[in-house]
Amino acid sequence: MANIFQKILTGLDKTRKNIMSGVDNVLKNFVRIDEELFEELEEVLITADIGVETSLMIIGKLRERVKTERVTDVAEIKKLLADEITKILEDGDEPLQFNYPAAVLVIGVNGVGKTTTIGKLAHNFKEDGKKVIVAAADTFRAAAIDQLEIWGRLSGVEVVKHQENSDPAAVVFDAAQAAKARGADVLICDTAGRLHNKKNLMDELKKISRIVSQNYGESQREVLLVLDATTGQNALTQAKLFREAADVTGIVLTKLDGTAKGGIVIAIKNELKIPIRYIGVGEGVDDLQEFNAAEFAKALFS
Repeated sequence: MANIFQKILTGLDKTRKNIMSGVDNVLKNFVRIDEELFEELEEVLITADIGVETSLMIIGKLRERVKTERVTDVAEIKKLLADEITKILEDGDEPLQFNYPAAVLVIGVNGVGKTTTIGKLAHNFKEDGKKVIVAAADTFRAAAIDQLEIWGRLSGVEVVKHQENSDPAAVVFDAAQAAKARGADVLICDTAGRLHNKKNLMDELKKISRIVSQNYGESQREVLLVLDATTGQNALTQAKLFREAADVTGIVLTKLDGTAKGGIVIAIKNELKIPIRYIGVGEGVDDLQEFNAAEFAKALFS
């Protein structure tokens, strides 16, 4: 556990500095708590990719608490701020429990780290002793199919694929049949990373979901949306679009270790109320960590 926390702590280094150095810079310029202090803190949160809506809410809660708890010491503000952000992160935070067999549909635009996420997920399940089959159903990118095959070899996981530009639904059908026949615990389906029009996306995902239902029995269904933390507010926009097109059950936030925009986690959690399931905190095969709100908050304010 200590090792996992250390990875999260290191991975959040740029984000922590971005948020906390901004807060510290504001607080050191004030000797009393007034409206100007709140306005400057609001600006810090917005520029740290926590987003306008969420930043306004946090500062509103801060104002309330300062009033009701009769806080007069500027230094106390930092503790109250950490407390309010922790509450957002922990709201409805329940670990993802898999009941096997399970089918995981992985969605998201190209370039967010979708294929790498699938590879790491497959590796994690395999390490847990589960039998995994991966459907390479992003057939529009030969690179995605090749990359999944490499991950499959590394993790000892079977990858079902067809030729480039073939029907994604046909790949999922074959993979679901194979998963059922071989008694696989987990079927992971890659999907096309194209934000073409919403109706096409909806239809494609419904079709894939239907095929899984028909051919992989009473499996638990998870739809994980992969977002790139380095894109900040753009990740939130993508999440809103995909939520309208699919029944997203969880979010995977990649590349947190390479960005100062990790504040987007707080905005996503607050505005979308979709659970964050995994975070990517490094390049290594075991650097896709299950999201733990308490650990994340602790790392953010360490």
